[in-house]
Amino acid sequence: MDEDMSEEMSEEQSALKQELTCPVCQSIFRDPVLLPCTHSFCRECLQRSLQINKKCPLCRKLFEEGQDIANRALSSACETFLKQTNWRPKPVSEDMCKLHLKPLELYCEKDEEPVCVDCVTLHSTHRLWSLKDGAPICKKELGFKVQIFEKKVDSYKKMTHKLSNAVEFIKYQAGQAEKQIKAEFERLREALIKQEAQRLKELADEEDQKISSLLEMIAKTNKDIITLKELIETVKKEMGNEDLPLVRNFQNIKRQAQWTSEDPCLSNGCLLDTGKHVGSLGYKIWKKMQDDVKFYPVVLNPNAASPWLSLSADLTSVKESEERLTQPDNPERFDPCVFVLGAEGYYFGKHRWDVFVGDNPKWIVGVCTESVARKKKFTVSTSRGVWALCLSKGVLTASTPERTELQVEQRPERIRIKLNLEKGEVSFWDGGTAKHLVTLTHKFDDKVFPIFGPGLQATPMTLAPGKIAVHTS
Repeated sequence: MDEDMSEEMSEEQSALKQELTCPVCQSIFRDPVLLPCTHSFCRECLQRSLQINKKCPLCRKLFEEGQDIANRALSSACETFLKQTNWRPKPVSEDMCKLHLKPLELYCEKDEEPVCVDCVTLHSTHRLWSLKDGAPICKKELGFKVQIFEKKVDSYKKMTHKLSNAVEFIKYQAGQAEKQIKAEFERLREALIKQEAQRLKELADEEDQKISSLLEMIAKTNKDIITLKELIETVKKEMGNEDLPLVRNFQNIKRQAQWTSEDPCLSNGCLLDTGKHVGSLGYKIWKKMQDDVKFYPVVLNPNAASPWLSLSADLTSVKESEERLTQPDNPERFDPCVFVLGAEGYYFGKHRWDVFVGDNPKWIVGVCTESVARKKKFTVSTSRGVWALCLSKGVLTASTPERTELQVEQRPERIRIKLNLEKGEVSFWDGGTAKHLVTLTHKFDDKVFPIFGPGLQATPMTLAPGKIAVHTS
C-alpha cells in the first residue's frame, strides 16, 4: 500500500515538474514571465531569445518588448516545488545549445558560432556548415592571424636589436659628452690657474716693490740717524769750550748745525692696493674669462643629423662623413636627405646667427618647421616648410616655390640669418659686408628650427660665435 502511494506521489511530482519546466532551458522556472500568447519562460531565457528575434520561442507569435509580465503565481509554485522535493537542475553541458538544449552540430559562418539543428530557422539567411567542414574555416582564419603574429614577432625581434643598438649608442654619446665636458673644464681650469698665477705674481710684485721702497727709506733714515748723532756730538763738543772761543766760533758752528733733509714719513700709496687685488675678484675673474669662453647662439643637434654628416665635438661645425655613420634611426633624424637642425627650436622672439659657408659650391641655410619631412626626399621650398637660402651650380636662390634667383656681385662666404617670429620674417644677409640679400615672410604657427645643408663637401660649414656683452649697474 505504501509502495503504491510512493509510486503515485512520484508520478505526480514528475507531472508537476513538467508543468514547472521552462521550454527553453528545460529547468525549473527562474523568475518566470508571461507573454501575451500565454506562454511562460524564464526571464533570462526570454532575453536571450530576444537577441535573435522578437517572437515567442514556442508559438513564434510576434510581441513587443515590454509586453511580458512577471508570472508571480508560477514563481511561487516553483519555489514550493523546489523546497518540497530538494530538486536541483542538472547543469547544461557546454556542448549543448543553451536555447534548445540540443547538441551543437552545425557552424554559422556569419555569426561565427556553433548552433543546433533547431537553430537553423534562426539562421535561415546564413551559410551553415557541419562542424567537420566549419572547423577548417576557423583554422584557416586563425592561420592568417598566426602568420601576422609571426611577422610581428620577427618585427619585434628586429626592433629589440635596434633598441639594443640605441642603448649602446646612448652609452657612446655619454662617453663622448663626458670627454668633451672634462676637456672643456680642464681648459677652463688651466685658464683659471693661469689667471691665478698672474694675479699672485702681480700681488707679489707689488709687495716686493712696496717693501723695497720702505726698506730703502729705512736704510736712508738709519744713515740720517748716524749723521745726526755725529752732528750732535760736534755741537756738544763746541758747547764745552770757553766762552770767548764759543762766541767767536758761534756763527761757524751754527752754519755746520744745519739739517736740510726732509723728515722720513709714510707716503701716500706706500701700502698694498688690496682693493685692486681682491675687490670684486670673482667678477674680475669672470670678466677676464670672456677671452677663454665662446658663446654660440646656435649649436647643432646630432640626433637630427643625417648619417652622412660628421659633426665636431663642440657641435659648431658640420661636414661630409667619409662613410655612412652607424646611428639609430630615430624619428627626428634626416635620412636620406643630408640635413641637420639646430639643437634649439623657437616659438617666439628675435634670433640671429652667422654661418661660415666658405667657398663650398653647394649649401642650404635657413629655418624650417618642426614637422618638416625627415624620412623621405623633398624639394627645399617654403611650401614644404623650409625658408632658406640655397647655393647650387653657382646660382644663389631663395627657397620660394618659384626659386627666386638673387643677383650678387660677390658670392658671400658668411651668411647671417635674422629670425623675427613676432613679425613673421626670416631675412638673409651677407655677414661679411652686412648687405641685405632677401627677406621671406610667413605666419609661423609651428615650432621653428635652424636648418643646415652643407652638401657632401669635405670643407666644413661652421657656426660663428656671438658677441658677449657684460652690463653692470
